Amino acid sequence: MAKAADLSEFDREPIVMARRFGTSITETARLVGFSRSAVVSIHAKWINDGDTSSRRQGVGRPRVFKETGRRSLFRLVQQNRRQTVAQLTAQYNAGPSASVSEHTVKQTQLNMGLRSRRPTRVPLFTKCHRQLRLQWAREHRDWTMDECKRVAWSDESRFLIHDVDGRVRVRRLLGEQLLPSCTAGHTQAGGGGILLSGTFSWAALGPVVVVEQTMKAANYLKIIADQFHLYMAFVFPTGNRNFQQDNAPCHKARIVLEWFEEHTDEFHLMSWPPNSPDLNPMERIWDIMERQLRAQTPPCPNISILRDRCLDIWYNLSPVIIMYQKLVASTPRRVAAVLKAKGGATRY
Repeated sequence: MAKAADLSEFDREPIVMARRFGTSITETARLVGFSRSAVVSIHAKWINDGDTSSRRQGVGRPRVFKETGRRSLFRLVQQNRRQTVAQLTAQYNAGPSASVSEHTVKQTQLNMGLRSRRPTRVPLFTKCHRQLRLQWAREHRDWTMDECKRVAWSDESRFLIHDVDGRVRVRRLLGEQLLPSCTAGHTQAGGGGILLSGTFSWAALGPVVVVEQTMKAANYLKIIADQFHLYMAFVFPTGNRNFQQDNAPCHKARIVLEWFEEHTDEFHLMSWPPNSPDLNPMERIWDIMERQLRAQTPPCPNISILRDRCLDIWYNLSPVIIMYQKLVASTPRRVAAVLKAKGGATRY
């Protein structure tokens, strides 16, 4: 017959009920189908402890981190999310708790859901930025897919020879990527590199231009007039389309704005809120290019090879039209995310 330690909670309750109603030990054992010793043990436990749960010791090594230790470790992570496992272990072992190994700390963090990730890049917002972003999102909350398809999206991004900030990591739980302690400013580290200016739309990937010096208004106007103008005429032959650009100083220069005014019969210049890379689907294309560039070996030794690799990655993206369409289709969700964040940072 089964021993008391082997019985489930479901099996234990009838024994207690039978004994409470005055049924004898022998009769109770016959009714439930268990040994007399099991009936005696379970009933005695109920009398002494007020419950019938089994406290049987489990097998294997006991956990090094008790619940209080896990909370202490989590507080250490929250204090500085950029600490390495070695630093966390040393800081934890400096306290009154028992010493633990780096392996134990690493495994405990994983079990707690803490993962090591690169900091989320978000721009720094002022109160005015939030208000303007929120206002823009409200004006475009009813955007249809047809309206999104009639936009050519553009942006610039700098690619470096060395990814000097690639080793920085933060430890965070799922959903914590926008916490201030888990983010970094939306800027890339310095170093030798090139600036790419590109555009795309629902229909096709557009041209990309390499700018090896600082982008001036005259340089940007030349790119617009010589490259992007032809692309707009090709993908939107009937006119009445929109061109998106951010609020970089070269974009807002007088000569650039005057050029757009001269071509309003072909396309319109979209209004754009400040500090809003999360609203521009071009950012996703730059992110894909950055990942592919860093996956290549050996690393780029000079500017010339960096330029060739970036152009090769860009033009090999061309056949993936469905990717552009998915990015454009994400625009309403991006707008909704800004509305939900009240003009603050979003995960896009």
